Amino acid sequence: MNLYEIKQEFEKAIEECVDMETGEIINPTRLDELNMVLTDKRENVALYIKNLSAEEKAIDEEAKNLTNRKRVLNNKVEGLKKYLADNLEGHKFETAKVVVSFRKSEQLEINSIEHIPTEYLISQEPKIDKVALKKSIKQGAVINGVQIITKQNIQIK
Repeated sequence: MNLYEIKQEFEKAIEECVDMETGEIINPTRLDELNMVLTDKRENVALYIKNLSAEEKAIDEEAKNLTNRKRVLNNKVEGLKKYLADNLEGHKFETAKVVVSFRKSEQLEINSIEHIPTEYLISQEPKIDKVALKKSIKQGAVINGVQIITKQNIQIK
């Protein structure tokens, strides 16, 4: 049974177990059972969310560790390439297991952006500083098209 079905069953049981004229509870055991089922279901859903959140954090941490390891390996590769290139002084090196050679490439170097014609510039949409904007509104600033909305966020501990 999902939460919706349990709530429907609970409402049905209230109609059946409570005398509408006197308010007397005819079958309190049935109501207690359904309340227990509802409580257990809510607890299990909350625990499942908590478990998923912990797994998400573990994945984030592992991704951070892997990104760090990748950066370290990349730095090591680049350092060794520079070392080998400096050692070979532009000459080809070849053995049965490896061939090291050089090729020419072109790279654009921009010394000053001020002299670049506008046709080569890419315009970007402005970004809103939401933190500063929210702070200003909380301090009393009135800005058209912006308001602070209070929400209820679920918190599971």
